[in-house]
Amino acid sequence: MAVRVLLVEDDAGVAGALAESLHARGHPVTSVGRGADALHRHRDADLVLLDLGLPDIDGLDVLRKIRAVSPVPVIVLTARGDERSVVRGLRLGADDYLTKPVRLAELLARMDAVARRAVARDAPAGDVVRVDDVEIDLAARRVRVGGADVALTTKEFEILAVLATRPGTAVSRQQLMDEVWGDAYLAVSRSLDVHLTGLRAKLDRPGLLTTIRGFGYRLGRD
Repeated sequence: MAVRVLLVEDDAGVAGALAESLHARGHPVTSVGRGADALHRHRDADLVLLDLGLPDIDGLDVLRKIRAVSPVPVIVLTARGDERSVVRGLRLGADDYLTKPVRLAELLARMDAVARRAVARDAPAGDVVRVDDVEIDLAARRVRVGGADVALTTKEFEILAVLATRPGTAVSRQQLMDEVWGDAYLAVSRSLDVHLTGLRAKLDRPGLLTTIRGFGYRLGRD
């Protein structure tokens, strides 16, 4: 999935190398080195890669200001790996948080996961997935079972949405954690299990959400 990337990085060497690598893989890249430029140009991007150590505005403040006006996906890409910065970045609305130096393959995978989540979130009205008598409206974030509304938590819905966009297809635990939480270290297996248990109970359709032992899950009956 090719996306237009706004790269916010004040180190010209790092920005040049990363932009070249992303271009080579089909992603158009616009590079800026200042937070003020990011605030002016983020609307033209499908995804923002944001460094925090900028010369004019702290990157976390840039993130906060972007998130106040736009849902554009933002991946923080920074040398700040301390827990406080990570937690603050995620709470301010970052879709993912990677610490430098980052491996290109991992960055590309995270970009793909974030972009897929954005597509699912922005699904057009009327994009409803039906499995048996369960209806999942991806745009309205609404679920109906047997014609009755079912109230899901945010995480329960997001897990169901990932599975619903691939009905009948096996989805790995790792993929679920990456797409729902954005960073696997936050998505501990126990948390995923708890949300899945709650989701199954609320759907109340035994056999509809299947566990594939040693791999993951599938929505839909055999």
